[in-house]
Amino acid sequence: MTSTTTTTTRTGATLSRISAGYARQIALHEVSAGFPAGAVTAVVGANGSGKSTALGVLAGIVRPVAGEVERPAGRPALVVQHDTVPALLPITVRETVRMGRWAGRPWRRLSRQDRAVVDQCLARLGVESLAGRRLSALSGGQRQRVLVAQALAQEAGLLLLDEPTAALDVPARETISATLREVADSGVTVVHATHDLAEARRADHCVVLGRGRIVAEGPPAEALSRENLFDAWH
Repeated sequence: MTSTTTTTTRTGATLSRISAGYARQIALHEVSAGFPAGAVTAVVGANGSGKSTALGVLAGIVRPVAGEVERPAGRPALVVQHDTVPALLPITVRETVRMGRWAGRPWRRLSRQDRAVVDQCLARLGVESLAGRRLSALSGGQRQRVLVAQALAQEAGLLLLDEPTAALDVPARETISATLREVADSGVTVVHATHDLAEARRADHCVVLGRGRIVAEGPPAEALSRENLFDAWH
């Protein structure tokens, strides 16, 4: 079965019988899951469960070997973990967020509207005072907020985040969590992978993965039951 990709603006994003992986090793096995528009979905599972692969498939950077992907029209925005960004990257905070406006149109001249969006995103994540500093000079929490601001600058209909609050201090976690809620409330489909069950319980919808397969899907109170979490981690 060959993979196909279509778009939808009504139901957020959907994976239908997706099998995918890296270097000939399948990480997802016929996974079907829905990610509602205007809601925050937490993808939960142990290391190696397929969370990052699922995000990669939704982002369009991992090509499935089988199945279908539906996503909102336009380029998805993907936020990686701050410690995957080269530590000595010679770029300022403002330049980092500006790159979000170049998505799909690299190195074009930014308009007045583009610059206004950049300023709004810096303020939204509380990093406007850091705009002139080097990204490499920031703490982990500050850097993660900058990367979220960069993604928001894309104004994408699908926002994907890989462990966005992992190993961050409380203020950074709260800022990012509140921002994701605001973004979802504006109609964006927000999907984040997380190990943090408290964070997952604040989501609107949960997808629980275990060994590359769906263990549970639904409201957090149902999907994150003790039985489902046991199955996912064992």
